[in-house]
Amino acid sequence: MQRLLRASQGPFVAKPQLPIVDEVVATVLSQHTSDHNSGRAFARLKAGFPDWEQVLSAPAGAVADAIRCGGIADQKARRIKQILAAICEREGRIDLSRLHDLDDGAVGEYLVSLPGVGPKTAACVLVFAMGRAAFPVDTHVHRVAVRLGWIPPETTSERAHRILGPAVPPGIRYDLHVALIEHGRTVCRAQRPRCGACVLREECAHGRETASEKRAGSSKSWPSVP
Repeated sequence: MQRLLRASQGPFVAKPQLPIVDEVVATVLSQHTSDHNSGRAFARLKAGFPDWEQVLSAPAGAVADAIRCGGIADQKARRIKQILAAICEREGRIDLSRLHDLDDGAVGEYLVSLPGVGPKTAACVLVFAMGRAAFPVDTHVHRVAVRLGWIPPETTSERAHRILGPAVPPGIRYDLHVALIEHGRTVCRAQRPRCGACVLREECAHGRETASEKRAGSSKSWPSVP
């Protein structure tokens, strides 16, 4: 799967690595918006508040104004301030660099104990900020995984992380995550997926089901994750 996607999309390019706290905030800002808008929101937040202590002490409205271009700004501003307050209370400062000394499980447990931080954000921090072999499952990855038959349609986000993380080989988790997001945005879209242009169509449970329905239908199978 990963090789087929790479042949279609071109070489894998890693994201610039951020400090852990920065990645937590950037992931919060990425929710329910595009990469372009969340990137703009993060840049404006950093420009308006050079350090996280200033964000914590600023009124929520001022933080929301700085990130307005990223969508649902009031909600995200409150969440960011809650997360920063929790980190400051636990660590005595807003810095999570000590997490580099912990194993993946301990890092994940710490992160999901922060306000509003779920398994996707924790996995994003592990892979993007810490270089660990995690496999974040966002909306696009979840949708593509369901259509490929890797997980059943009713699988929750939390369970999808538990299933897919261990199933995907560690060496390709980062690459495959990025490739599946791009595939979900451009080909395996939520509405009107472009199955005819899909390089995974021969391996896709959804594609086989769709084709079989046109031929009077057949049963669906759930292949294992490659």
